[in-house]
Amino acid sequence: MLQTPRRGRQVAALSLVFGAVLLTGAATGAWGDPADPSHRPSVDTVRAAGLPADPAGAALSEQQAEHLLAVGGDRWGAYYSAQEYAEFSQGLDGRYPGVGLSVGRGQDGVTEVSQVAPGGPAAEAGIAPGDRLVRIGRDQADHLPVTEVVARLRGQGEERRAGSEVTVAVRRGGGDERELRLRRVLLDSRQVTAEQLGKGVLRVTVRAFTSGVADQVRAALRAPHTGVVLDLRGNSGGLVDEAAGTAGIFLDGGPVGSYQERGGTRELTAPPGGDQRTPLVLLVDGGTMSAAELLAGALQDRSRAVVVGSRTFGKGTVQQPSRLADGAVLELTVGRYYTPAGRSPDGTGLAPDVQAGSGEEADELALRVLAGLGTRA
Repeated sequence: MLQTPRRGRQVAALSLVFGAVLLTGAATGAWGDPADPSHRPSVDTVRAAGLPADPAGAALSEQQAEHLLAVGGDRWGAYYSAQEYAEFSQGLDGRYPGVGLSVGRGQDGVTEVSQVAPGGPAAEAGIAPGDRLVRIGRDQADHLPVTEVVARLRGQGEERRAGSEVTVAVRRGGGDERELRLRRVLLDSRQVTAEQLGKGVLRVTVRAFTSGVADQVRAALRAPHTGVVLDLRGNSGGLVDEAAGTAGIFLDGGPVGSYQERGGTRELTAPPGGDQRTPLVLLVDGGTMSAAELLAGALQDRSRAVVVGSRTFGKGTVQQPSRLADGAVLELTVGRYYTPAGRSPDGTGLAPDVQAGSGEEADELALRVLAGLGTRA
């Protein structure tokens, strides 16, 4: 969704979401504004109406900021230029510039279209999954690293905005090569998907907590269901309030967690009226981190869900941004967050209630657990 700047990329490299960290091998996808972890918000972020100014009011160079982070030992701190932070915030808002084109590279080295966003520029130009991406501009796509292919589809520098254009050449089967000029638009990220796993069982997958995700989960749950699997595997976190809001969907009031903010403690609570009756299973793994761990810990502590999978990543800290005099932003860790029972997953992660492997094994076990809770799959 967005390129995580500089030190922030360390977070992305650890989050293990959307498959491989680097777009290598077959079936690694990237929405021309890609969907790999180095392009997503991957830290717990506290957002306010306006960014607090740096108390010293100083403008730091990139090197000075990096030194400050290194000396302070802030593993999750990050420095953003003004433009980078604008793009980062745009990603947290669930929108990003792109052409709606997902690509992958097979073992034969061919760059192929794997997905096309409905209604996006690529779809309107007639590009379809399975088409070969031959060129980007004048360069052969197969001769470029996939990360470079993705960067050029998204746009770089001044091109990285809605309204800018990129020229691509595609070929379908043994047909002729077609050259197309695609105009980038603002696309909505797809962080929530829903599907039926079995009779009456709805799986809702949340890939990151960007703005509006809690409402998207609420909308997904309008589909008929008698049991829910909430899939948080590979969820790198995001906005704390969105994770708390999602927890509130399944709780009838009460605590969700707490975190430190400007020297004080903020209590996160769920409003009354949430669904506490529908059987619920949470799927987690080693890529479940930060805000996703807050959600999992809340529902686990409140005995609202059975957590299935493997131990979560173990990032239990919250970052808060401060704007520097030159418009750049320094994002620093302000404290830990805690589950309702007072646990912090920082450094240790959360242990599941039921241990399971990855993939189909965890899916099948989730269905068996739901059946034991009274849901027939």
